[in-house]
Amino acid sequence: MSGKNRTVADIMAVCQEMFEDLNFTYARKWKDAKPGRKVVGFLPVYSPIEMIHAAGCLPLGIFGGGDQMEVIHGDAYYQSYICRIPRSTIELGVTNRLDFVDGMIFPFVCDVIRNLSGIWKLMFPNVWSKFFDTPQNYDKSIGGTYYVQELKELKEGLETMTGRKISDADIQRSIGLYNENRRLIREVYAFRAKQPWLAPTSEVYVLMRAGLMMDVEEHNQMLKDYIAAASKEDRPKRDNVRISIYGSFCEQPPLNLIKSIEMAGCYVVDDDYSLNNRFLMVDVPTSGDPLEALATTYIENSVETSCKYVPDGKVKGQFHVDAVKACGAEGVIYATPSFCDPALLDRPMVCNKLSEAGIPYIAFKYAENSGQMQPIREQAGTFADSIKLWS
Repeated sequence: MSGKNRTVADIMAVCQEMFEDLNFTYARKWKDAKPGRKVVGFLPVYSPIEMIHAAGCLPLGIFGGGDQMEVIHGDAYYQSYICRIPRSTIELGVTNRLDFVDGMIFPFVCDVIRNLSGIWKLMFPNVWSKFFDTPQNYDKSIGGTYYVQELKELKEGLETMTGRKISDADIQRSIGLYNENRRLIREVYAFRAKQPWLAPTSEVYVLMRAGLMMDVEEHNQMLKDYIAAASKEDRPKRDNVRISIYGSFCEQPPLNLIKSIEMAGCYVVDDDYSLNNRFLMVDVPTSGDPLEALATTYIENSVETSCKYVPDGKVKGQFHVDAVKACGAEGVIYATPSFCDPALLDRPMVCNKLSEAGIPYIAFKYAENSGQMQPIREQAGTFADSIKLWS
């Protein structure tokens, strides 16, 4: 069912089921549907999922265990003073929830994720795995050259795992599909920014999460269906404050945290949740060398987030100021996972830039299994009221 016959409730039922399913039933069924299919998991922030798709594999976003899973075994592998996502990812592995996954990509984020890639190789030696290290030098002749080499190594690893060559045409076709995916996601985000009462972020969030766990063509249709269905919804417009949320680029918040912020009188009109599917801000060229195209787009047109180095401290945070102005937000909630070194190091610099621009903000920390939402709701509600009264 698609198009005019598909309601928001229909779409959300699919997305919610995938969001809650820690056994990854969709991916298992996809793999079993045809002999020889393989699934490659990737952790949050950014991995070039076009390359996974071009290899004939299903890219599967691994976002940790969320607030539904108790971490028992994972705590034996990691110290308590780091974020929760590596411990809950280990828990997924040792409880056989990822026993069907053929490969894992651990993207650049921080030392914790780098170490997780090594632990995974030791624990699951039969699973192909790669630490995917994108450049921190954004000079095309330096960082771009390095990134092309990293993509070549990724391509060779995927070819070895699958036993088949990946052609330039394969990559270009995948780039085209993900260009459409990013275009439709930008359309959803623009629709939400214009009419946030019709597209609550608690819906958009699970829509984006599901997209990183399913076939891209299926998600492209789902995005079209969502925009069509949401625009017909009869939902009241409330006197809420328009808020941007940043700092949540890696370990994702529990869904109840987002709902609590919305219930406190906030319309979330921009965020950095599930960032992989919009890390590249423009279309990637589908002609010429596809690895060069991916590398150049990453170097020149990728989002600024806490795990990307900004050499000029004077412009640090300007990206966020520009984003706030572009979506018409009235304030910012800077929400960081507990013990997330990149986000917590960034927070004072980004918030200082927000202050210079006269943009109100609050900041707090969370974990993917945060259970106590009342303080967050009270803080967000007080923030919204203060904007109404004094901004």
